[in-house]
Amino acid sequence: MNQNYIKPDNWSIIEEGFDKERVKSSESLFSIGNGAMGQRANFEEHYTGKTFQGSYIAGIYYPDKTKVGWWKNGYPKYFAKVLNAPNWIGIDVEINGENLDLNACIKVEKFRRELNMKEGWYNRSFEATLQNGTEIAVNIRRFLCLNLDEVGVINYEITPLNKEAKIVYKPYIDAGVTNEDANWDEKFWEPLGTKDQENQAFVTAQTFKTHFKVTTFMSNSIWTNGKNLNISPEIVSATKEKVQFNYAVTVAKGTTSSIQKIGGYTVSLNHDNTLLAAESAIIWALEKGYGQLLQDQIDAWSKIWKMSDIRIDGDVKAQQGIRFNIFQLNQTYLGKDSSLNIGPKGFTGEKYGGSTYWDTEAYCIPFYMATKDQQVARNLLTYRYNQLDKAIENAEKNLGFKNGAALYPMVTMNGEECHNEWEITHEEIHRNGAIAFAIFNYHRFTGDYSYIPEKGLEVLIGIARFWHQRANFSKDKNQFVILGVTGPNEYENNVNNNFYTNYIAKWCIDYAFEQIQKVSLEYPSDHKRIIEKVKLSEAELQDWRKVSGNMYFPKSEELGIYLQQDGFLDKDLVPVKDLDKSQRPINQKWSWDRILRSPYIKQADVLQGFYFFEDHFSTEELKRNFEFYEAFTVHESSLSPCVHSIQAAKLDKMEMAYTFYLRTSRLDLDDYNKEVEEGCHITSMAGTWMSIVEGFGGMRVKDDALHFSPKIPKEWKGYSFKINFRNQVLEVAVKHNKTQFTLEGTKEMTVFVNGKPVLVKPKSSLMV
Repeated sequence: MNQNYIKPDNWSIIEEGFDKERVKSSESLFSIGNGAMGQRANFEEHYTGKTFQGSYIAGIYYPDKTKVGWWKNGYPKYFAKVLNAPNWIGIDVEINGENLDLNACIKVEKFRRELNMKEGWYNRSFEATLQNGTEIAVNIRRFLCLNLDEVGVINYEITPLNKEAKIVYKPYIDAGVTNEDANWDEKFWEPLGTKDQENQAFVTAQTFKTHFKVTTFMSNSIWTNGKNLNISPEIVSATKEKVQFNYAVTVAKGTTSSIQKIGGYTVSLNHDNTLLAAESAIIWALEKGYGQLLQDQIDAWSKIWKMSDIRIDGDVKAQQGIRFNIFQLNQTYLGKDSSLNIGPKGFTGEKYGGSTYWDTEAYCIPFYMATKDQQVARNLLTYRYNQLDKAIENAEKNLGFKNGAALYPMVTMNGEECHNEWEITHEEIHRNGAIAFAIFNYHRFTGDYSYIPEKGLEVLIGIARFWHQRANFSKDKNQFVILGVTGPNEYENNVNNNFYTNYIAKWCIDYAFEQIQKVSLEYPSDHKRIIEKVKLSEAELQDWRKVSGNMYFPKSEELGIYLQQDGFLDKDLVPVKDLDKSQRPINQKWSWDRILRSPYIKQADVLQGFYFFEDHFSTEELKRNFEFYEAFTVHESSLSPCVHSIQAAKLDKMEMAYTFYLRTSRLDLDDYNKEVEEGCHITSMAGTWMSIVEGFGGMRVKDDALHFSPKIPKEWKGYSFKINFRNQVLEVAVKHNKTQFTLEGTKEMTVFVNGKPVLVKPKSSLMV
């Protein structure tokens, strides 16, 4: 049974009623971020119930020493993880001598949370009866500024309902934080000192080992009935790692008192003097004032939604789902900084360490290319180019490869591998292919070839060299094979000849070879520079071609399908529909040994290959493979339903496509995998966008043109989305019997609808 407490709404995520058992789940779902920092929706006031405290800063990480039961040679020495950052949101509250704690109140009524995605703010309100009999109404609004991404704002309002109340606000900043996922219960932060002046306070701390310096700051003001009381704190308490102020006010029954708190982080990645930068950030925010900061936030989100919104008519849950996904993607990464990337949990939790996975290249780049501009996607590609030396070092150090072969890490912060599980770290090597595919995909979509001679070709050569060395010749098969791998389906480890891995390896070599030829003809100076730098010979190129031209792919001629790996048909092929529902999810119910021997597939594997290389196969081949593998797929990876939704739509299995769309779009809102309290699945949210644009919209890029084959679920009246294609914005609006194209650019554009060319003129609409 999935959770079902989030109220359907087109633009907001809404929870009504206080339930202690869902506090941690809601902390994930109502998380906020601005690309530079983010935080779970923890209560500002003290809470003694179950909670998962978490604030995070992009780019700040710590190498937590690996903890394994049996050390194997080649294990990464550490797992790099985004840190739980110093806490700036804290506001302890005392009312008539009693601490406000929702876990201890006699009664909590009218509890409501709202995450307003349209305007970019989070609101929490409730009425509570304290043990001392005081009744209060509380309303808190919080947001993280997009325009100055070092600043966050809280407006915390309290209204006594049944008597006069002495309210003591106790705002604090605290660097004495720990990570819930720490391997050795180490402290990650070294406090360097505190400072306070008037209503402002600063705690400066740096990370052990990595020595990132962060100043956490706050500035407070106390208000009654909308007027600033201009009071200073009565008490200031300070330790090496924490500063707390006390403001006492007496408030009449029915009168609203509030504390406005400005807080945030300045970091050494951006500033030489983080304390001075923090003081400047406070000045900037105070000059704006709360009202203007909120309006600026609303305006900034309006610009984002203008390009990235997907509208769905007639299905509120579907609408809410896609907007939640788009909102979280934009909260996590806005494309401003090529040193940053997209963690699978974003700023919503600590699982996966906040590191970079292949999810970025396989799922996220299409969303950012189409809803922003090509520079954002180029920054994501540049991130990998800047870490090429580390990828070469990784292949040499861990696999003994030579000659510039590059193995990109499964998990990374700075280019070094920091994933702990052998069967993933050293066997899930298909991630190399996703990085090469992203380069191809970027050129295909944007038409910008310049990235390849400037940077991309070196990456492609390193990856091709890896695949050449990783394959070996089988005399028995008289073909090249790739042994001992884990494919995208992580419910299979150490298998031989995973179809997806072998196929993408062949493709990578062929694509690298083609680009070398193209660059030599069209960019001869770059070609000369690169070939000399990497010492690539014609003989080596011919060796590559021998491997790619004679790669083995496991296949069943009888079934007309590619096999996920050698021996897949030896399994006990009981379809998922015949699996007892009490056994799901199997990753929480079964031993790993039982999972490995089963036919059950965590996520699209063979079908991931059909998704990337759709043009290489016929629709009939897709149908056979889809129908076979879908029957065994349990979709216990967040990355799975979107691929199946896209392919089901292509095969006119619209009911299935719609079901998968709902699953991917509401994966966290409905907590399908019963783990949302650990954080939201940020990178798979880009797959939700793809399931509409590429699935129902049928968008493809072929021969420098957009192609569409629009379809619509019967549950919807219509849907629309925008695509920024080569600096022209095309809006596509689909209804049951017609599709409308509107071009915002300056030049006419030919698009193909169900294979037929259609000319769309600028600043005009066309109905098909």
